[in-house]
Amino acid sequence: MAIQAHLAVMPIDKRLLNAILAISILDFVLFVFLIIFAFIHRSDSAVHVLGPVHGIGFLIMLLLAARGANERQWGWWFPLIILVTAGPIGAVVGDVILRRRHAEQQLAPSTT
Repeated sequence: MAIQAHLAVMPIDKRLLNAILAISILDFVLFVFLIIFAFIHRSDSAVHVLGPVHGIGFLIMLLLAARGANERQWGWWFPLIILVTAGPIGAVVGDVILRRRHAEQQLAPSTT
């Protein structure tokens, strides 16, 4: 019981989670355009602009998820899944998992 209390996570900051979700959606859209310009239009100038912007979005997602993990709002699995999936897909999957857990905690009867 004492171990569970020690490992308990803090309540989720929905603003931080919303920011990660918004950035992941924007980053996904940028990634789609990056693929279109790279492989269909073969526009090097567009790729040189969109590539770094997509990379910055990825880093921001990763840093925000790491911040939440450091603040014990969720585990380190969230930044790890973003890293492993290269960004938006992992962020959306993690977002869904965290929102479901939060909803379940809100519905669960209090034991105190």
